Amino acid sequence: MSTLHDIDNLIKETLTEEEAKFYDELDEQGLIGSIKSIFSGKLGWLAVIMNIINLGVFGFLMYSFIQFFNVTETNELIKWGLAIGISISFMSMIKLYAWMQMDKRAILREMKRLELQVSSLSSKISE
Repeated sequence: MSTLHDIDNLIKETLTEEEAKFYDELDEQGLIGSIKSIFSGKLGWLAVIMNIINLGVFGFLMYSFIQFFNVTETNELIKWGLAIGISISFMSMIKLYAWMQMDKRAILREMKRLELQVSSLSSKISE
């Protein structure tokens, strides 16, 4: 782990003050920071809408559970069981989309770090 810290220090030494500040902003985020990043950017509005829809589907899921345990006919049990399965699938897809967005942002952040490192090294080599 100390070698990674040493490499980061060497990179920061070769960067200008402005580049070093930008490099620090690209550091790895925690879970809360990753979740917050979904709601920023060009598609932040879509994440808000998807979470509102997810809450509505969760309400429907709870209603379906209640109905499932209150009915006695087999056809009604099948209908409410199917509604439960579809609701869970729908919620899972929305959560999967959110996790993929977090992963995408982490990959883009690492690519920016690499671009900064390459530009720093190329400027040192050309000097």
